[in-house]
Amino acid sequence: MLEIILVSFVSLLVAGLTFFSGFGLGTLLLPVFALFFPVEIAVAATAIVHFANNIFKLVLVGKKADRDVALRFIVPAIIAAFAGAWLLSLFSELQPVYSYSIYEKQLSIYPVKLIIGILMIIFAIVEILPLSNLVITKNYIPLGGLLSGFFGGLSGHQGALRTAFLMRSGLGKEALIGTMVVCGFAVDAVRLLVYGSMFSGEISLMQHSGLLGMLISGCIFAFIGSYFGKYLFDKVTFKSVRIVITVMLLLFGLAFGIGII
Repeated sequence: MLEIILVSFVSLLVAGLTFFSGFGLGTLLLPVFALFFPVEIAVAATAIVHFANNIFKLVLVGKKADRDVALRFIVPAIIAAFAGAWLLSLFSELQPVYSYSIYEKQLSIYPVKLIIGILMIIFAIVEILPLSNLVITKNYIPLGGLLSGFFGGLSGHQGALRTAFLMRSGLGKEALIGTMVVCGFAVDAVRLLVYGSMFSGEISLMQHSGLLGMLISGCIFAFIGSYFGKYLFDKVTFKSVRIVITVMLLLFGLAFGIGII
């Protein structure tokens, strides 16, 4: 029950925050799922909630998307997402690179957790950097799709890169939001197909560990957060929130890397 409450709370809060901050739902939901499941399953579970929420947002704002910009971003993103998701499955099969003990508790550093932990630390820092000030033009949109798709497939961290590149596309606010939703939806669809084929043997987790209930509650509360987010958080200042969340991500990334989680 505790895990369902935690997933529901994070989904509700972050889905609302995604309308105004640089943080994505997947960025903050991944550590929560990783508290209860292997990291590769946590990435897949996060992708399911993220994908369902993107479908909901697609209905709300998808029609505002710019077709040309979206296609230039999506095509390389899809190819790269396949590669990133495949690497995740490859890393998840590797044995621990190091084991040690703390207060008689045996800990192991797995390659997949080390990689995800490093990426979490990197993207926690990236999220608070002024990426919009980088010299990125609309000519680099395919590169943005390539990078966003790859890291989206590998760890689910695609939002910061997608935002950084699409913000320089010259689109208006509504078209920008719609285009980002469409692009995120495409990457999620591809990586879920790969995860489904590669982690199909773990499907029993949904029946015996409460994962199904967590997914359902996560999706429902993400819908609620997305719908009411702009009304509830319209006048909130997010600077302090982003700093706190960044510190949390850094700590989670470190915990992943040294085998505590």
